[in-house]
Amino acid sequence: MQIITEVEQGSPEWLALRLGIVTCSELECLLVNGKGESGFGAGAFTYMNTLIGERITGEAADPFQGNRHTERGHELEGVARKLYEQREEVETKQVAIILNQGAGYSPDSLVGPNGLTEIKTKLPKFQVEVILSGDIPKEHVAQCQGGLWLSEREWIDFVCYWPGMPLFIKRAYRDEAMIRKLSERVRTFYEILDDRMNRVLGIAA
Repeated sequence: MQIITEVEQGSPEWLALRLGIVTCSELECLLVNGKGESGFGAGAFTYMNTLIGERITGEAADPFQGNRHTERGHELEGVARKLYEQREEVETKQVAIILNQGAGYSPDSLVGPNGLTEIKTKLPKFQVEVILSGDIPKEHVAQCQGGLWLSEREWIDFVCYWPGMPLFIKRAYRDEAMIRKLSERVRTFYEILDDRMNRVLGIAA
């Protein structure tokens, strides 16, 4: 496991570290059952082709420069982190990316020796839904468990925030069954990716 701290998330150097590898923010698409090889769906193959393109060209497929929404998201993330630290009475540490198992995870912060945070900013109507459900939204579970897998940590606090709305914090612990499944899906995904890339390059049997 490699924890890289001296690079800023969103920078060209950070994008280079993520180039051509599976990242936790995209793990959900690997779990969707589809009719493709090994049961992968169309979204997984679109993602796979994107990574193949990155590996061949050496360039990020979509070097997204951000917009006002993403800028505000980054600003709000910092506010949410401070509120989280105050409520939980902890200090957090920011890192660029954790590389492990051939995949990458960029946590929103590390907490002590065993914890992580995953911070989301959601519009008030979605914040209401999250608070009323009392749980981590399904679409973020794979990312959170993937983060625990790659970081080899014990728990993650999912933090959801919007200015003026109550702060939502939900702790999740390692789900070893899901982590095994994620590990298996990533391994199979890479096997298919390597085969397809070789065929694209004309070096497959």
